[in-house]
Amino acid sequence: MISLYMDHHVPRAITEGLRLRGVDIITAYKDGAGEMDDSPLLDRAGELGRVLFTQDDDLLEEAVRRQREGISFMGWLETPPSRKR
Repeated sequence: MISLYMDHHVPRAITEGLRLRGVDIITAYKDGAGEMDDSPLLDRAGELGRVLFTQDDDLLEEAVRRQREGISFMGWLETPPSRKR
């Protein structure tokens, strides 16, 4: 199973829902990295052997830059922000 590192942009309900389904999760907030910028946050997830889960679409630019420059990283998952009805 995949191990996730949850960005501070992800609502608690998503994090808790995934935990209830048995997903191994560490949050950036609990790790003391809640205020980190995108690049160091992606690095931190990799240091922990986890995939970054985010709703921050700015990370796409960072991921593309790293791919173009041959910089490895664990990966990231992005889900669009929730829309209130």
